[in-house]
Amino acid sequence: MASPGSGFWSFGSEDGSGDPENPGTARAWCQVAQKFTGGIGNKLCALLYGDAEKPAESGGSEPPRATSRKAACACNQKPCSCPKADVNYAFLHATDLLPACDGERPTLAFLQDVMDILLQYVVKSFDRSTKVIDFHYPNELLQEYNWELADQPQNLEEILMHCQTTLKYAIKTGHPRYFNQLSTGLDMVGLAADWLTSTANTNMFTYEIAPVFVLLEYVTLKKMREIIGWPGGSGDGIFSPGGAISNMYAMLIARFKMFPEVKEKGMAAVPRLIAFTSEHSHFSLKKGAAALGIGTDSVILIKCDERGKMIPSDLERRILEAKQKGFVPFLVSATAGTTVYGAFDPLLAVADICKKYKIWMHVDAAWGGGLLMSQKHKWKLSGVERANSVTWNPHKMMGVPLQCSALLVREEGLMQSCNQMHASYLFQQDKHYDLSYDTGDKALQCGRHVDVFKLWLMWRAKGTTGFEAHIDKCLELAEYLYNIIKNREGYEMVFDGKPQHTNVCFWYVPPSLRVLEDNEERMSRLSKVAPVIKARMMEYGTTMVSYQPLGDKVNFFRMVISNPAATHQDIDFLIEEIERLGQDL
Repeated sequence: MASPGSGFWSFGSEDGSGDPENPGTARAWCQVAQKFTGGIGNKLCALLYGDAEKPAESGGSEPPRATSRKAACACNQKPCSCPKADVNYAFLHATDLLPACDGERPTLAFLQDVMDILLQYVVKSFDRSTKVIDFHYPNELLQEYNWELADQPQNLEEILMHCQTTLKYAIKTGHPRYFNQLSTGLDMVGLAADWLTSTANTNMFTYEIAPVFVLLEYVTLKKMREIIGWPGGSGDGIFSPGGAISNMYAMLIARFKMFPEVKEKGMAAVPRLIAFTSEHSHFSLKKGAAALGIGTDSVILIKCDERGKMIPSDLERRILEAKQKGFVPFLVSATAGTTVYGAFDPLLAVADICKKYKIWMHVDAAWGGGLLMSQKHKWKLSGVERANSVTWNPHKMMGVPLQCSALLVREEGLMQSCNQMHASYLFQQDKHYDLSYDTGDKALQCGRHVDVFKLWLMWRAKGTTGFEAHIDKCLELAEYLYNIIKNREGYEMVFDGKPQHTNVCFWYVPPSLRVLEDNEERMSRLSKVAPVIKARMMEYGTTMVSYQPLGDKVNFFRMVISNPAATHQDIDFLIEEIERLGQDL
């Protein structure tokens, strides 16, 4: 099957027209669709060949009205002897599904119809003729539908309609023209893996209830540590609910490493601790400090250069200042791929300073960690192998479905010592297998979702070379955008030079502002341009791209690309759309 970035997913149309009449593409879809049970394959073939009307943008398919399937009985007797009636979802409820008596048939019918809804949404997500978003204001959606929870159950027909309605107003984050967040795209293998883990519905805290998943986490984290550059993939790690939690783990472990007594005695038993990070770093560092009782005032922001990179001389100066005041520097968090500029801090210089002053070095590579998979771009993280811990989010640059964030730690056993509580009802010491595979005691959570399977299955399907091609393509698209707008009338770059990551930051200057002098009035008017264009984008539903201010720079567009389905034509479309929506401002 073709990759998400190929013409297959855009119905064989590189120019983004999404032509469903392409017989080769439709036939390929039908060959796949025929493998589905029930009526899904026939419905999908009809959709793609044009034999049936394409689902309207406003609501997808009509509520299923199956009449040939048999309904479950309403009794609890086994064996069941009740007469079977034709399926009518208006008269069926969740209690008629498994584990109800003789619930197999209605369960399969119901899940097949849910799958039909999902498959149509997947197809529409890659169809450029559909909207990225069907935007409504919150009060409109609240008034248009009854979202309240009731005491009495609804029938399955209404449940299916809720599924359709929810997807109708969902943002198509897999759409090739969705550029709003760092995590975009929709990988088919990752999606299949997510369905599988939800079906398995288990927890990651012990080997006994998640044997394969625990082993896959062990294998995958080891491979990620090898790629970072730690000898033999040694060390430890865990998948957490997101980069913010991974960064907090790093702060927690760094504090425990320096002052292990804090685990039992709390912050009152340790001196004033100070952490350092760049002024362009993610807000999660301060949030973690607040959660851990270290305090946001104890996070010192280090100056950045014009490209958004931490200035090592300022880091060393602030460390010395803190020590002179009697404070204890315990952590430096460098960033590999800042959220706005996509900047990579000079990790080698930071590592030298951390070694000199015996400070834990953490690298927040949530956004930029994926570049380690690329032979062409991994040099941007030179020095990451010297870090004590690394945050790496495969759900960003690598396109793994949310959520998938890893915290990697160089010292084995430290995470376990920091977090373990020896709960005897989970982590019995007399089990009949190797207890090192019971990973729950090194996590802050007890209940922990299976996040690794999506990454592992995608890695098996794509190989490291597949991820490399994905990443190289996205960075090439960013360079293409930069080359288009750097000298184009009406555009101004936020910083000079080619971006290091896929972040392309720029102002669009409408014709009315191009003749004004560069003064405070012009900046004030320019600050209003991006928000208006973004609002119009959402109301038309054609594309989405983020904007923000930063420091003394007023609102500018921050274009990010992590979806391999995007093409040069999608970049061209974005530029044309910005100009169309902003010409009159």
